[in-house]
Amino acid sequence: MFDDFFIRALIAGIGVAIVAGPLGCLVIWRRLSYFGDTLAHSALLGVTFAYSFELNASFSVFIISAVIGLLLLSLQKRTKLPGDALLGILSHASLAVGLVIIGFLSFIRIDLMSLLFGDILAVSLQEILIIWVGGFLILIILFFIWKSLFAATVNYELAAAEGMNPDRTNLIFTILLAGVIAISIKMVGILLITGLLLIPAAMSRNFSKGPYQMVFFSAIGGVLSVIVGLFASLEFDIASGPAIITVALVFFILSLIPLKK
Repeated sequence: MFDDFFIRALIAGIGVAIVAGPLGCLVIWRRLSYFGDTLAHSALLGVTFAYSFELNASFSVFIISAVIGLLLLSLQKRTKLPGDALLGILSHASLAVGLVIIGFLSFIRIDLMSLLFGDILAVSLQEILIIWVGGFLILIILFFIWKSLFAATVNYELAAAEGMNPDRTNLIFTILLAGVIAISIKMVGILLITGLLLIPAAMSRNFSKGPYQMVFFSAIGGVLSVIVGLFASLEFDIASGPAIITVALVFFILSLIPLKK
């Protein structure tokens, strides 16, 4: 019915959407949209290291994104600069350094457009395995820290007083975000990863009546965005990554339409 590459793209996209749903909700609840964007920009630096040292791209992106996230947590305790200033510094610095390194890698052919906007139609079986196994591990860890993470989101001081160790939970959450970005980079690219995290979650918030319902509808919205976006890219011969994000945007706009009581 469909070519193998399209089936692989569907399987990979659905896997990423399921994982991005709950994490995207937490990003919105915690007002960390720019933080996610910073980690996404650092992914370019991770990819350049992968090309330089012949490493797996997802592994390299995960390591660099995690390091950038941990560096941010450290700088917040060591400087008096506001969080948004630190995010801006790390975001643009990591993006700039990545582009500079790419300039020195003239002996390696790098598809910059694929890095920036994704190429899910070229996903391999190995990358599908990384997405589903990595995504499953992320969801398992998220399940075990959910209570502490949600409590710290609602009231950080109260969570600390209850002995939930919110600092450790924030550390784990940062690493999980790095993991999502690492498994998503092939699908939607560096510039669109944050959109996949935020837009379905924002859409679900407009009509959800509770946090668990929001998580569920966010994952469903992401999956539908992937399916419809891929079919649209196939039908109209457009880039798959931007098509997925555009469909997610359409769903978000539709969620703004008030329902009749």
